[in-house]
Amino acid sequence: MSEAIRNAFRQQAAGCRAMHSPLTADVLDTLAIILDHNSRTGARIVDWPGDPMADALKLRIAGGLHALARSGQDAELTALYITGASDFDAVLKRVLVEWDDWLYPWLDSPPQTNEVGRSAALMAGLMVAAKRLAMPIELLELGSSAGLNLNLDRFYYNLGGLKAGPSDAAVRIMPDWKGDAPDGKWPQINARNGVDQNPLDVRDEAIAARLLAYCWPDQHERLARLEAAIATARAHPPAVEAGDAADWIERKLAEPQSEGIVRIVMHSVFWQYMPAHAQVRTEAAILKAAEAATEDRPLGWLSFEPDPPAISPMQLQLRLWPSGDELHLAACHPHGASISWFGRTG
Repeated sequence: MSEAIRNAFRQQAAGCRAMHSPLTADVLDTLAIILDHNSRTGARIVDWPGDPMADALKLRIAGGLHALARSGQDAELTALYITGASDFDAVLKRVLVEWDDWLYPWLDSPPQTNEVGRSAALMAGLMVAAKRLAMPIELLELGSSAGLNLNLDRFYYNLGGLKAGPSDAAVRIMPDWKGDAPDGKWPQINARNGVDQNPLDVRDEAIAARLLAYCWPDQHERLARLEAAIATARAHPPAVEAGDAADWIERKLAEPQSEGIVRIVMHSVFWQYMPAHAQVRTEAAILKAAEAATEDRPLGWLSFEPDPPAISPMQLQLRLWPSGDELHLAACHPHGASISWFGRTG
């Protein structure tokens, strides 16, 4: 196993530990030691030809192992994931060999997640826009995955003491909050659409199980929230198209905009994964639409992204046109678990 691959597993383990997932960290630290050529899965990881960090190699196998543990097919592995107490080396060595054919396909593609906790920050941003513009919203989300965050107005929140959303909502999001509560009002979302290269339809049990497998196993509140969001999406299926984000947003922003509706482009932890040329096209499409924005047909751009690119924190930023307002609203934990609210211009 090359030192670069071993270090990638250890680096990801440190990140998981810092974000309060010691079980995932222990699994990855163990894999950094035990992976070898005794299984096809192990050999493929050991001989990985690409960048193990950029390819999220370690999270591919982590997702596969979690899925196997959740399935209950290997009692010893399931017990390890439930208790976090076992001989990690012995269990994982055995599982890699005995479940080789089952785990191998998990290396084919990077993890695809849909972190619902980020909806707290995104909703706070929409509330600011709703108060400033006082009109319903047409929401356009880039990189929607399963589209769970398109249902964000069907969730309940406590945002720094500001309680908002349906009181009987299955999804309840209450991040640790620093600073004042948002100066905003509950938005009326009249239309919502998203795009993703590979949309996930969580009405399919296998797809839902895969999505849950990429959620870290010892983050029980996060898993429960994801399960509730999946149930909400089954009741209210989000409209997510398969396609290229740049192509899609160029087309959507060229469509006529109704008077008295604000069109808001939204994305979270997506921008950094776009190729540079797609970033240029997408930004150009938004700025072109911004030039055409009017008081009765305004435009917003709400982003939850690292700036500069880093793991943490994420920056919540809102731009509005035709006013030209640029609001740096908050710094946030990557999963939305904590939010430091600024609510300031510039």
